[in-house]
Amino acid sequence: MCMGFGCNAAGVTGCRIIDSPRERLIAILTNNFVPCNGRFPALITLITIFFTGTSLFSGFFSALLLTGFILLGILMTFLVSRLLSCTLLKGIPSSFTLELPPYRRPQIGKVLLRSVVDRTLFVLARAIVVAAPAGLLIWILANIETSGASLLSHFTSFLDPLGKLLGMDGVILAAFILGFPANEIVIPIMIMAYSAAGSLTELNLTQLHSLLISNGWTWVTALCTLLFFLMHWPCSTTILTIGKETHSFKWPLLAFLIPTACGMCICFLVASAARLLGVV
Repeated sequence: MCMGFGCNAAGVTGCRIIDSPRERLIAILTNNFVPCNGRFPALITLITIFFTGTSLFSGFFSALLLTGFILLGILMTFLVSRLLSCTLLKGIPSSFTLELPPYRRPQIGKVLLRSVVDRTLFVLARAIVVAAPAGLLIWILANIETSGASLLSHFTSFLDPLGKLLGMDGVILAAFILGFPANEIVIPIMIMAYSAAGSLTELNLTQLHSLLISNGWTWVTALCTLLFFLMHWPCSTTILTIGKETHSFKWPLLAFLIPTACGMCICFLVASAARLLGVV
């Protein structure tokens, strides 16, 4: 779980140390509920511009809210793990014994080669395999027009009813889908779609807040987006890693569906409650 805070793919790989195959699968399937480095910038950005602002104590309140979202992700990990252990992955819990290995002098060369170069290049290579075609697809959707609008606009319009149902909109859902290769590009894709630009542009926090407000964002939209950022499908690298670790198509598919279903249900409940209370 802790390794997932850096990268969920690394967290999946770290599950190798679990001896029980059943418990290893549970850990793999629930690893994505822990926010990785790709999601932290988006979480911090949306919390800052919609809930805390830039006042003197905003950093403290931002940290509190971010901690709350992290704790929610950890809570969902425990809840889903419990559900899986009682249904799909029933079994007898294994005992946990931690044996301390004999101390050996660190070998700097091997540490750098295996832990940095080998693993880093291994993960980056997998990311490039999916990121390059995905980047081409995003460019095509944003720059090719039909019926007076870009393909990206048609795509977001198609997703808009589902997005509204979940407290978001079609642009947000399209950004999550097109951001499948890497969570870092979800907000830039939103900016590109809202700006009707054919390429990514850079905005400061004030400009980003104005752009989102002008496109109908409220605090409910921001909250649902934050929740979906916390609970949606893993990135492409994590999915590929799960496939390699499990040697199966079934478990990557479940790793995709479980957090997505949780995220959609929670966003629907929050959006429905907001509509019932008349705050949207």
